[in-house]
Amino acid sequence: MIILDVLFYSFVVVVLIQVLYYGVLFGSFAFSKAEKPKGKNLPISVIICAKNEAENISQFLPSVINQNYPNFEIVLINDASSDETLDVFENFKAQHNNIKIVNVENNEAFWGNKKYALTLGIKAATFEHLLFTDADCKPLSTQWITKMAGYFSDQKTIVLGYGSYTPVKKSILNKLIRFETLLTAVQYFSYAKIGLPYMGVGRNLAYHKDEFFNANGFINHIKIRSGDDDLFINEVATAKNTALALDPKSFTTSIAKTSFKAWFRQKRRHVSTAKHYKFKHKFLLALFYISQVLFWLLGILLLSTLHLWPFVLGISIIRLIIQFLSLGYAAKKLKEVDLILMLPFLEIFLLILQFCIFINNLISKPNYWK
Repeated sequence: MIILDVLFYSFVVVVLIQVLYYGVLFGSFAFSKAEKPKGKNLPISVIICAKNEAENISQFLPSVINQNYPNFEIVLINDASSDETLDVFENFKAQHNNIKIVNVENNEAFWGNKKYALTLGIKAATFEHLLFTDADCKPLSTQWITKMAGYFSDQKTIVLGYGSYTPVKKSILNKLIRFETLLTAVQYFSYAKIGLPYMGVGRNLAYHKDEFFNANGFINHIKIRSGDDDLFINEVATAKNTALALDPKSFTTSIAKTSFKAWFRQKRRHVSTAKHYKFKHKFLLALFYISQVLFWLLGILLLSTLHLWPFVLGISIIRLIIQFLSLGYAAKKLKEVDLILMLPFLEIFLLILQFCIFINNLISKPNYWK
C-alpha cells in the first residue's frame, strides 16, 4: 500500500505539471487573440533551397511565382543536385524576371551541408527581408507573402510561420504526422508567446538579413548538418524580436511522407538537433515529454490496481478535458480540428514513437539532407 500511495502522489504531481503545460503554457497561445498582420509591402526575397527536387519544383514553384505581392524576388538555390533541378530552375527563370538562381557545387569542406548552400543564397538575395520555404511546399493562398511580411516591424525581425501537411483521407500515418506537426507548432508558438522562442520550421519562416549576419550566419552550428531553421532561431530569437504569423493565409502546406519508414528517418534527423538547444529549452521540453509518459504509465497502473481509483479517474478526466480544450482551440487556429477526436490514440502512439527515435539516435547517427 505504501508503494501505491507513493505512486498516487507522484501521479498527482505529474497531472499538475501537465495542467500547467496544457492549461497555462499552451493556453497562452490557444486562448489568445491572434495579432493581425499590418501589411507594409516590404521588398521580400523568397528563398528556396533544393537538392534533387526537380519534380517538386515543377509542381509547387508556380504557387510562389503567382503570389499577389508588388515587390518580391525568388532566390532558387540548387544544392549540387544530380537530377534536373537546375534545368527546371532555368526554365522558370527564362519566363520570370524576378527569379535568381544560385548554383552550388560540391565543396569538400561543406559537402552535403545545406547551411553552406543557404548561406550563398542569403548573400545573393537582393532584399533585406527574407522568407524561407521548401521545394515541396505550397502557400495556402496568394496572400502568403503579404501576410508573412505584414508581421515584420522595427522591433519584430523574425516571423515564425506554420507549415502544415495536406490531409489524406483514411490514412492513420497522415493523421499521426499532422498531429506531431500540430503539437510541435503549439509548443514553439506557445514558448514564443511567453517570451521564450526556441525554434521555427524552414517550411515557413522569415527573418531580416541583419539577424543572419549579426550571428555570423550558421557558424556556431555549421558542423551540425541539420538545424538551419530551429538551431538558428534557437540562437537568435528573443521575446522582443519574434512575431507569430497566425493568419491562415500565411500558412503553407506540404505532402507528408507516405511510408512510416521514411517519416521515421525524417523525425530522427529533426530530433537529433534538439540536444543542441539552450539548456532551459531542453529542460522544459524534456519535462513535458516525461510528464506525458508518466501520466499514462502511472494512470494505467493505478487504475489496474483500483488504488484510490475514483480520484485517479477524476484527476485523469480533468487533465484530459484541459488537454482537449487547449489543443482544440489551438487546432482551430491552425486549421487542424479533425485531429482532435483521435487525440488520446495519437498522443500515445507519438510517445512510443519518440521513445523509439531516442533509442535509435543513441545507437546510430541519423542521415542528413538528401
